[in-house]
Amino acid sequence: MSTPTAAALWIGTYPKAETEPGTGEGIWRVGIGADGKFAGGELVAQVPSPSFLALHPSGRTLLAVGEAGPGRLTSFHVSDAGTLTHAATTTSGGSGPCHVVATDSAAWVANYGDGVAAVVPLADDGVLGEPHTFPHEGTGPVADRQEGSHAHFVHVWGDRVLVSDLGTDELRTYPLDGSGDGSDAEPSSGTVAAVLPPGTGPRHLVELADGTILVAGELDCRLHVLVPAGPGRLEHVGSVAITARTTSDGAAGYPSHITVAGDLVHVGVRGPDVLSVLRIHDAAATTEGFDDAVPGAVGHLVVENVADVDLGAGAWPRHHVVLADGGIVVVAAQLTDELIAVRLDRASGKGEITDRLELPVPACVLEA
Repeated sequence: MSTPTAAALWIGTYPKAETEPGTGEGIWRVGIGADGKFAGGELVAQVPSPSFLALHPSGRTLLAVGEAGPGRLTSFHVSDAGTLTHAATTTSGGSGPCHVVATDSAAWVANYGDGVAAVVPLADDGVLGEPHTFPHEGTGPVADRQEGSHAHFVHVWGDRVLVSDLGTDELRTYPLDGSGDGSDAEPSSGTVAAVLPPGTGPRHLVELADGTILVAGELDCRLHVLVPAGPGRLEHVGSVAITARTTSDGAAGYPSHITVAGDLVHVGVRGPDVLSVLRIHDAAATTEGFDDAVPGAVGHLVVENVADVDLGAGAWPRHHVVLADGGIVVVAAQLTDELIAVRLDRASGKGEITDRLELPVPACVLEA
């Protein structure tokens, strides 16, 4: 199996069970060696409920959303030694922020609680401006999860962003610079780039080199495939089950994060508590060509689950990161209070756990 370069990781966390936000949780810095073994682990900044992190493209500013109380966005200056110094804090523009992504001059935030997407000006020194907000409305058929709009993830999509809305089964899109002005061309609620099947619950997504978008459906445990269909539009061409593994009572799991490295797609699935590994390839490269009867055929792709790496009962894999060469995946196991390192054989997709590190309520893993 291949050996990746050693890396440093930022870890965002939740408060410990039955404790209030702001009672000791924060951002950790952890090392991992080329052998897949963790090195150290230090709490470098205390901040309430920093459940998702993002780095500015320069690597000099780290951003953290705070889910506690009114939504917050906090920035930190990153020193050469890897220490953090508070730079600024502002509102996230909505309630329950759960995701943030940084561009050269702004931070985009998905607020799960009220479905608001927001863009926050971001200066070179980490100072944050006031958010420009994009509210949205709608519902879905899953009454206890889709009673309203729930923005869950923001993806930079050329000169626009895509926002997945778990509550409305939509992918919304806005100009990257946040210039939506409420006009018919750029309504403040965004334009709808794609509508997914009812009850999908789109959570996180990833873009392939050819522009294909893969979406993890949190509520149906399926991998949805969307292809470009003109400026600002995507067409849903089908979906496949992410895994055949289920919870102890036979229910489907709840996918969390999705990544891609080469021809392998990785999806953390809570409930079955596995890291599912799927191989994708162009249907034209198969002997059958474009044939809907081929198992796993979805549009121009063939998708095959090649492995489900068991993470341990109750792990609840909330997030993961794939290190640069795709040979190591580090998983945030939220409910067993640990980071789990998995070494992947990229030829077979099979994985083995190389190390576990006790760490309280990890929610996000980011390569430093």
